[in-house]
Amino acid sequence: MPRGLRAEIAVVDVLEKRLGSLPVIADFSRRLDIAGIIDRACPMRDIALVSHGQVIEALIANRLTYPQAMVSVGDWARDWAVEEVYGIGADTLNDDRLGRALDAIAPQAGHIAGSIGAAAIGAFGIDVTRLHWDMTSISLYGAYPAAEEDHPAPAYGHPKDRRTDLKQIQAGIAVAADGGIPVFHRAYDGGAGEVAQVVDAMNHLKALAGSRTFLMVGDSKLISYANVTAMLGAEVTFIAPLAASRVPAVLLAKAGRRTASDRAPHSAKRRYRMTASPDRFRSRLCLSATTKRVADLPGGAHVSMSFIGWCRFPAAGAPGPGRQTPEV
Repeated sequence: MPRGLRAEIAVVDVLEKRLGSLPVIADFSRRLDIAGIIDRACPMRDIALVSHGQVIEALIANRLTYPQAMVSVGDWARDWAVEEVYGIGADTLNDDRLGRALDAIAPQAGHIAGSIGAAAIGAFGIDVTRLHWDMTSISLYGAYPAAEEDHPAPAYGHPKDRRTDLKQIQAGIAVAADGGIPVFHRAYDGGAGEVAQVVDAMNHLKALAGSRTFLMVGDSKLISYANVTAMLGAEVTFIAPLAASRVPAVLLAKAGRRTASDRAPHSAKRRYRMTASPDRFRSRLCLSATTKRVADLPGGAHVSMSFIGWCRFPAAGAPGPGRQTPEV
């Protein structure tokens, strides 16, 4: 060191915060316009330090990085670079503020979820030409003597886990075949019939798909006279298994089976499927015993099966006695 020069040592405070995936989460949130959608649905006064949408975006980041109880979210924000990434001070993320934001969006939850789903379809080019719909049950422990208004009511039903001694609620979800991305969900009363929820779900999915035509894929609960009539009237194509108990005996005879009880064992992996096309008011009853490509579906998908018969639903009017199963 040259003579006459002195080295000076400066003592500075070093603040370390965890960054993790916060920038990625924040970028996805902005592309989906989560805060904007929430703030438009749940406006508040301009004097607020942060909006409901900003609070919910930060809460989403907490759930995706280091989930904490609401009382500890502020501490998480101090340890993580929340202020640097989101511009929100940790003191504003106290449990009272989080609770008020959640209370504000609760009445608009369906609208918010649908709007964000629609934004994701546009922002990321999600293919919604094939949507899979299904319902499941969630068993509950406890009496649950009464349910809050506008919320699913626990009740006894037909639980998937066979726990008929427990009350349940039911949940339905629709996912896009493109990546299995959830696009719609709904909770239902424990005693609600699955067949009766199909039309409502179909209408929501049709609104979500917009002008696009889409294929609705579901289980055997998709098939009823009312459901098929509604889907065909809405020009929604569908495919679902047809319960063997509803297959006419004459069709089983054509397939080489005398009665429904003589149908192929489960190990043979034979499934009766019914599909419909809106341009023709008719339905096809199929036996998928081969892998021959027989039909193209929206989105480039295709169906492989063997046709063994045709079914036709009445063009108008309610089904009369014996008409619940389509005539061959």
